[in-house]
Order: sequence, then C-alpha cells, then structure tokens
Amino acid sequence: MSQLDTRVPAVLLRIDRNPFHHGTLGAVRSLGRAGIDVHLVAEVTGSPVGRSRFVRRLHPPPPPGATPRDIATALLQVAARIDRPAVLIPMDDAGAVAVSRLRAELAPAYLLPQQPPALPERVADKGELAGLCAAADVPHPVTVVPDSAAQAASAAWRLGLPVVAKWSRPWLLPSGSGLRSTVVVRSPQEARELYLRSEEAGSPLLLQEFLAPGTDRDWFFHGYADRSGTLRGGGSGRKLCAWPRGAGLTAIGEWAPNPTVRTLAERLTAQLGYRGILDLDFRRCGTTGRYHLLDFNPRPGAQFRLLTDTAGLDVVRAQHLDLTHRPLPDGRARPGRTFVVETYAPLTALRGATPHGRELAWYADDDTAPGRAMWGLWTAHVTRRLLGRLRRIGAAGATGVLPRVVRQGPPPPPSLTGLPPHVPCAADPADDEKASSR
Repeated sequence: MSQLDTRVPAVLLRIDRNPFHHGTLGAVRSLGRAGIDVHLVAEVTGSPVGRSRFVRRLHPPPPPGATPRDIATALLQVAARIDRPAVLIPMDDAGAVAVSRLRAELAPAYLLPQQPPALPERVADKGELAGLCAAADVPHPVTVVPDSAAQAASAAWRLGLPVVAKWSRPWLLPSGSGLRSTVVVRSPQEARELYLRSEEAGSPLLLQEFLAPGTDRDWFFHGYADRSGTLRGGGSGRKLCAWPRGAGLTAIGEWAPNPTVRTLAERLTAQLGYRGILDLDFRRCGTTGRYHLLDFNPRPGAQFRLLTDTAGLDVVRAQHLDLTHRPLPDGRARPGRTFVVETYAPLTALRGATPHGRELAWYADDDTAPGRAMWGLWTAHVTRRLLGRLRRIGAAGATGVLPRVVRQGPPPPPSLTGLPPHVPCAADPADDEKASSR
C-alpha cells in the first residue's frame, strides 16, 4: 500500500518551455509510482516526458511571456478539471516565483507550503541572495551590482579576472536573445558590453568573484523543509561531471554525505523560515576550504532523484506526504548511489550500475517509452550534426581550402529546436573550466 494519500492528485507546473527537462520526468515517475494521479502543466510537444505512462493528464502551459493573471487562470482551469484539492509543485524558478505571488488566489484549489510572502522570489534572485547569505553567516562569493557600464568594467578589474557575470533574475531572460544566465567574463570590455544589455535581460547584471575549479569542489543539497522547518527527503551530493562544461547542470552526480553542506543548508533555511522544496549549489574554495553558496533554487533540482533513500523518500514525495498530513518515513541514506544523464554522459550510462545503485535520467525499466523517445531524438540530432560536418568538409575540399576550426564556448541549454550537442564527459571533471555557479 502506498504511504502517500492517493486520493490527492499532484499538479506539476513548468513554465520554462524546455521539453528535455529530465527533472520533470523524475517527478512524474516518483509520484506516479506511488499511485498518485499526476497532472502535468508544461510544453511537451516533441518531448519524451509526455510519453511517460505515469502522466495522468497533460494540460497546456501558460503562453510565452505570461502575466501572473495568465498563470493563475491556467492553473485554476486545471483545478476546475480535477475538481478536488491537489498538491502543486513548480518545477522551475519562474513557476516557483509565480506560485508564491499567487498563493492567496491558488490556495483554495491547491495545497501549498506555508512560508513568508515572496520568499521564493527573494532566494531565486541572484542579487538578493548575497545579502541573505550574509545575514545567515553562510559564505557566498564576493558580489558587486554595478549601476553603469563603466562601473561594470571597473568592478570586473577589481574583483580579479576572470569573474562570473550573472543576471539577477534569470527566469526573465527573453528566449532567442542569446543571453545566458551565467557566463565567465575575461575582460573589463566584456563586462561593459554585458551591462549594456541589462534592459534586454530584464534584470540587473551582477559580477561575482570566480572560485577556481578543482576535484571534489562542486556540491549540491536537495531537501524539503516541512511544516516544522526540518529538512527531509534529500541530502548532499557532489557533481562529478557537468554540462555545459563551463557551468551547468549535473551530468553525473554521486550521493556523498557532507555535514558541512548540510549544516549550511539548515542554517539558511532556519534563518529565512523557508518551507518547501529547495535545491542549493555550493562550491568549495580551494584556498580556504570554505563552502560558498552559489544558487538557491526554490524547487526540485533536475537530479533530485539521486537522493532517494531506502524508504523511497525524495523531495516531491516528502512535499506530498507533508501537505496531506501523512508521516514521512525514516529511511537511510544511500552513499555512493549515482545519477547519470544519458545524453550528456552516454559512455558512463553504458558502463552499468555501481554496487551502490544508480538511476538514469531518461531510461527506466518500468517506463521505457521516454527513454526510447529520447535516444531516438538524440541519435537523429547527432546524425544531423555529423552529416552537416561532412558536407562542410566536402565543400571545403572541393575548393582546396579547409575550414578553420574555432573552439567555441558551451552552447545555451536545450531548447525546442533540438537536443544539445553530445558531450561524453569522459574527461576528468577537474579539467572543467567552471564558473562558480550552475
């Protein structure tokens, strides 16, 4: 018998129109396997997520550029179709911020964590996070918010190049702009040019001290802060490989208990009075050994299924149990368990599971359709790239001029136009030239 109240459905909301978000599939499977009716409000055109047998019903997402009123309307329409209270779980920052703003309007139809107003928006704001960390005595990289292009150039120089440039509210970045939420800036001129795009980005630019990469330095913490504020359903893990290689999501992760990381997570959530699911990213400074908080994401991280304990508890199940007043089981941690995103680390995925257990992002024995669909899309994508490269080489050979090879930086995250380029993650993760954020 399921520990969860199967009479209460779950609604997963994803506003970001990324059809290849494996964290959404992880949440669908986790709740669906427990017997919960899962309703998905997201763009799934061409997405493997929509193929999952655990999706009870698909619902259209709010339109691109939706206002809070549009989002409320879409969610209340879903609630009317379900016709009973449901647990609502945003799967991206934009959704978490919107639900926080709309809490009073949505509460009659949805079960939501009780927490201070606008807190998800505050922690997701990269500029405000620095002040929140300072108040809670949680280390955070030195951060400057310039108010002119000249100040941006000067700050980049004073912080010590390279520096990390972030947009304060990355969920506001317009699609198709080419702007990325985080980039490494290597000259004052680059900082100046980025600042001049602030109006286009929709939020202020901030410049941050660069923490050098290295072995065993990138860590994350997933958890659910229950009604009492206790962190449940997660733990700490380390990032063994990332994509993009400069600063990206976890391609290979490992469950690794870290008391220091847990203490910092507990300290910050207690200081803030935070309630609900959280995903924190840390980097350990190679000089001081201190763990700096880089990001506070008020929703499930894409690799949250890594931290599933022996009782089957993860952050989405923890939220459902807590909000339906069910006891949360006491399971044991599973150190050494790994999580692999096959499209970013196919060689690792093919090696087989470790003795401690492993979960793949896309393939699952009890839900094979999404994995098959993803491999089909990925194979077609790689084939198109190889054929395009061969055509360019052939055309260059016909003219006797071989194309010049230009080493490019990492591309933006996956979009509706296709899969990201294949990255085997076969190199030592310490070789990654990572920015000090995800």
